[in-house]
Amino acid sequence: MSTEEVKFHSPKETMDFAKKFASKCVSGTVIALIGQLGSGKTTFAKGFAKGLKIQQTVGSPTFKLVSEYQGIQTVLYHIDCYRLQSLKDFLNIGGEDYLFLDNGITVIEWAEKIMSILPDRTIVINFLRIYGESEGRMIKITLNR
Repeated sequence: MSTEEVKFHSPKETMDFAKKFASKCVSGTVIALIGQLGSGKTTFAKGFAKGLKIQQTVGSPTFKLVSEYQGIQTVLYHIDCYRLQSLKDFLNIGGEDYLFLDNGITVIEWAEKIMSILPDRTIVINFLRIYGESEGRMIKITLNR
């Protein structure tokens, strides 16, 4: 297991990093975003989508649960588990279908609710606020093997 820490001082820095990060990801990648409300998960997802050359506006899929966006070379599946009460809720919406894809990348917000079923090679990104900086964030990226 390897871990990397990165600090950002603005939402733009978060988006720019995510855009570059997306260019390193291939179809089949699952990314678990974990962090408090307002910690930068959706901002990261927006930047990630830009890195995949997605033209659509990416927002929080809280009320939709799953949003699908077509990029130039791959599809982005953006999932938000915030409103789910249990792992069973995720399975009931067919969530497991998004964990083992050949034709897309899955980004999951509030992924801590379904950690027990995520694939072994999931990239886990923890978002933390930096004390004393209203827009400062730190992320810890862990690749589970």
